[in-house]
Amino acid sequence: MTNQATHAKAGEKRRDLARFFGTWMRSPVKMGAVAPSSARYCATMVASATTGLDGPILELGPGLGCVTRALLDAGVEPARITSIEYDAEFARLLKERFPAVNVIQGDGFDLDKTLGDGGATKFAAILFAIPIVNFAQEERQALFRRYFERLRPGGNLTQLSYLWKPPVKAVPELFDVSASPIVWDNIPPARVWIYSQAGAPSPAPRH
Repeated sequence: MTNQATHAKAGEKRRDLARFFGTWMRSPVKMGAVAPSSARYCATMVASATTGLDGPILELGPGLGCVTRALLDAGVEPARITSIEYDAEFARLLKERFPAVNVIQGDGFDLDKTLGDGGATKFAAILFAIPIVNFAQEERQALFRRYFERLRPGGNLTQLSYLWKPPVKAVPELFDVSASPIVWDNIPPARVWIYSQAGAPSPAPRH
């Protein structure tokens, strides 16, 4: 990487930090995270997702695009990715940065309305980074039940979370839950939680 490119990347990172913390100050509950996810954490999420299956990929809560970039770096074709971002300014930036990705400004909790497809689209993987810790456990499980209706056979849902136990408990006969190793260079250190269709083996993380 040239010095010019290095400086440009560093400048973008500083601007992203400013945007992130500005949005966090306005609405910390909506943001959930206390800092942008690290590149290693985002890459761990992508490595744990079933992106090797045929079909589209759904990203919920992409923020400023760390996971989106990790998907592209892992070789996922941009045309396969649909990213739903609630914050209008973040969605605008994502569209600028990833023009070939289908970025939608909308509600990731209501896919039927946001996608407008009547539930028809089935995804190879869902990558989830929307804060839900203020929801009751029963509400979290009900939400993930709806997401699993959107997965293709063998597909999984991966979640970024700081919690040290599964944010969403397994639902017997629907999905099981496992975790990646701790990613220590994230702030704070965290795991990726992996929700696999009941009885299906969790994918071995790719490196």
